[in-house]
Amino acid sequence: MPAQNLVFVVFFVLVAGRAAVGDLLDTDKEVLLSFRSFLEHGNKVNQGDYNHWDRQAQSPCNWQGISCSGNRVVGVSLANNNIAGNLFGNFSALTELAYLDLSSNSISGSLSADLGNCQKLKVLNLSHNMIDGELKLTGLDSLEVLDLSVNRLSGEISVGFPMICNSLVVANLSANNFTGEIGRSIDGCMKLEYMDLSTNFLTGNLWFGFHVFKEFTVCENRLNNTLPGWIFPENCSLESLDLSENALIGGIPKEISNCKSLTTLNLWGNFFSGKVPGELGSLPNLQKLFLGNNSLTNELPESLLDLKNLKFLDLSRNHMGGDIPEIFGRLTQVRTLLLHSNEYTGGLLSSGILRLQNVSTLDLSYNNLSGLLPVEISQMAILVSCKHQFYGSIPSEYGNMQGLQALDVSNNQLTGSIPPSLGQLTNLLWLMLGNNSLTGRIPPELGNCSSLLWLNFQNNQLSGPIPPELANIGKNATPSFVLNREDDLIADSGECSTLRRWIPADYQPFTFVYTLLNMKKCRSLWDILLKGYGIFSICHPESNVRVQKISGYIQLSENRLSGQTPPGIGNMDDYSMLHLGGNELSGTLPDNIGQMALVVLNVSQNKFSGRVPMQLGNLKCLRNLDLSYNNFSGTFPTNLNNLTDLSSFNVSYNPYISGYIPDTGQLATFEIWSFLGDPLLRLPSFIKNSTNSSSTTSSRRTTQPKWGALFVFIFLSFAFMVCGIMTLIICLATKATENQPNFLLPEIKSRSYGDSSPWLSDTVKVIRLDKTAFTHADILTATGNFSNDRIIGRGGYGTVYRGVLPDGRVIACHPPIVHRDVKASNVLLDKKGTARVTDFGLARVVGDGGSHVSTMVAGTIGYVAPEYGQTCRATTKGDVYSYGVLVMELATGRRAVDGGKEYLVEWSRRVTRRRSLIPVSLVVSGLAEGATEMRELLRLGVRCTNDTPQSRPDMKEVLDSLLQISARSKGF
Repeated sequence: MPAQNLVFVVFFVLVAGRAAVGDLLDTDKEVLLSFRSFLEHGNKVNQGDYNHWDRQAQSPCNWQGISCSGNRVVGVSLANNNIAGNLFGNFSALTELAYLDLSSNSISGSLSADLGNCQKLKVLNLSHNMIDGELKLTGLDSLEVLDLSVNRLSGEISVGFPMICNSLVVANLSANNFTGEIGRSIDGCMKLEYMDLSTNFLTGNLWFGFHVFKEFTVCENRLNNTLPGWIFPENCSLESLDLSENALIGGIPKEISNCKSLTTLNLWGNFFSGKVPGELGSLPNLQKLFLGNNSLTNELPESLLDLKNLKFLDLSRNHMGGDIPEIFGRLTQVRTLLLHSNEYTGGLLSSGILRLQNVSTLDLSYNNLSGLLPVEISQMAILVSCKHQFYGSIPSEYGNMQGLQALDVSNNQLTGSIPPSLGQLTNLLWLMLGNNSLTGRIPPELGNCSSLLWLNFQNNQLSGPIPPELANIGKNATPSFVLNREDDLIADSGECSTLRRWIPADYQPFTFVYTLLNMKKCRSLWDILLKGYGIFSICHPESNVRVQKISGYIQLSENRLSGQTPPGIGNMDDYSMLHLGGNELSGTLPDNIGQMALVVLNVSQNKFSGRVPMQLGNLKCLRNLDLSYNNFSGTFPTNLNNLTDLSSFNVSYNPYISGYIPDTGQLATFEIWSFLGDPLLRLPSFIKNSTNSSSTTSSRRTTQPKWGALFVFIFLSFAFMVCGIMTLIICLATKATENQPNFLLPEIKSRSYGDSSPWLSDTVKVIRLDKTAFTHADILTATGNFSNDRIIGRGGYGTVYRGVLPDGRVIACHPPIVHRDVKASNVLLDKKGTARVTDFGLARVVGDGGSHVSTMVAGTIGYVAPEYGQTCRATTKGDVYSYGVLVMELATGRRAVDGGKEYLVEWSRRVTRRRSLIPVSLVVSGLAEGATEMRELLRLGVRCTNDTPQSRPDMKEVLDSLLQISARSKGF
């Protein structure tokens, strides 16, 4: 061929190839534009990066979230882009697509079959969405990384998993609803090295061998058999194994020692019994050993001393008793040692445990140790020794532990004063001295604790004024946080019981996850807190921008503190909770307290006087405000109505406060119990004046016994009703929020009524929201201030409005309903044994005033709340009362009204008030097993049946308590 012809051919091939590539890129562009249209159709309000994709652009390779190679689209990354609706069904048209990340959105529906046609896809990340259905993916022969975690996938993993794991190296299917056994599907995954199946409902046992796996996690499931030794072959390649929080039984197999590369072994929270195998001492690389919350014996093998790399050892919650074994005093290599929640007795010195030079975290809480707190102690970062019988004073020598970041000796019998030497602890983040009998003044030297963010002196006998120097704490915690960010053991020390004790339930947004804590979540929260990362946004009054940062709290309630509150407290910018209730503080509340970034402010039961500072209206993030039982006077500041986040408010029993509560806005959403004992304060027309209610309550306590008996009789009739409601709420709330508490759950309901509203369509898409609570501002925004044109319908249970969320999703909003007749006979079980509340014949809608007024008392005798009999006003707190009676019946086996000398409510109060050791569960079963839980249940019932509605917990608090009782029975 002549040279010129060869050149022409080459030139033609290059031009044709370039044109072909250009055509293919144009095809990719059109596919992406159709993807954009698909997303915009389903997300009409908040739109993500895809909204900036320009049709006029010559190439899509510069679009946000798009990556190219060889002039072809190979990657789409739109994580956290407010995407809702079903999954796009034409990704396979992007024929070179190798990377697809749509994580952290609100994608729903099932997995698209089209994904199976993406032949070159190597990475698929659809985690943190709402995808449901079964795992049916086929044809992805090139897939190497699969992340479907935190969705709603169900069924057995074996249904489709074998079809996609030929090249799979990493698979994360955690936090879904998978059931059944893991199955033999994994046999074909010859390259699979990292697998996470945690937080599902898998059962059975592990039968496959760990030949290839490097990391395997199946924690928080329902594995319920023995752990066979043969699955750990001699060529075991495991580096990390997590089987925690299952129901595995039997002994720990010695064959685990075949996994010589193992660095982390987590068997926490099972039912393993017997001795710790001595063969574990032959794991040369083992660094973290979690054996807590099992039933292991107190005999520990000497071979543990051979684990030269062991840094973390957890033997908590194993019912180990007697003196602390001296072997712990020889574990010189260990840095974190957790022995809490056992049955150790005696003192601490004999074991030598306090002289371990390398131990930085030591948790001995919840044992039966006694004596004086030891003076000789090594330098530690975290020392937890609460819930014992230690007495005497806190040694002043603790002030010499310069590296100490957390000191918790709460819930003991300590006396004397707080040592001023603790002011030398500049790295101290946590100081927990609550629930002792400490006396004297708060030492001003504590103001030198520049890192101190979490301080709890609650329920002591401290006296005198709050020192002005205390306002200087926590000014610079950064050095402590920076030090912790370099420590990889920090997260692993996250014990749930400690976290619950150290972090109040109303520490936002801890409230939203408080009932759902498990070991994994606790470690994550612990890691965030100790490293100084913010977990929620706080508001500074001078700014409209919410900033995500770490914040602390001050808890000084239930002491004998007096004098005025130091004005410098308003300069404490890094604190979101201030508890000063139950003291003898007086004078005016400082105006500059409105400069703090508060979420919770409680100054109740003091002697404060003067006006309520108007500056409190600047606390934009304030959720809980309690000003009750003081002597505040002057005009009530109506600008508090601007606190649209406020969900708990109490200004009762301030008889000198005057003014009025606006008819609309946030303050108008609270019940009458927030305003009792304020005769000069004018309330909206729908809130009954508190004078009648309070006087009636007072007369009931001072008049003839027959009225008391009548009211108690009325009390009891509302309780069985609430029991059913509460049981149903518990079942639904736990199920709905178990894995993904912030997602929207769509359901399709057919419209069964007609209306001319332009918001109606043939079907109404109802969104069940897993958010714990919405403020008045949230609801006003969603419903257009309850616009009439958004009314879906009206009926006996109130008006239902159609609302629009920020991402364009449509919700139905309706007023809460008071059942008014919760009792045992109205709680039925379905075929699956799930409790269902029935007979809503007496139920009524709760209006804007938070209550429903009736002309007659409705309900069943024995379960009706006392205030209903006095005022004929039904509230949600009345349902709580009824639930409390039902709880008492469950705990005792007695009826609410059984013809005896005492009604059940009276009897329960007497027993719990005298701290009786009667195992009430014996009344039910004749056995001692479960007596502790039954006593806790009885105490909960007493709380729910408090005479004052305001003092009763709401149902979220009840749910918290029930889950805590359940958790303590097995432990976290």
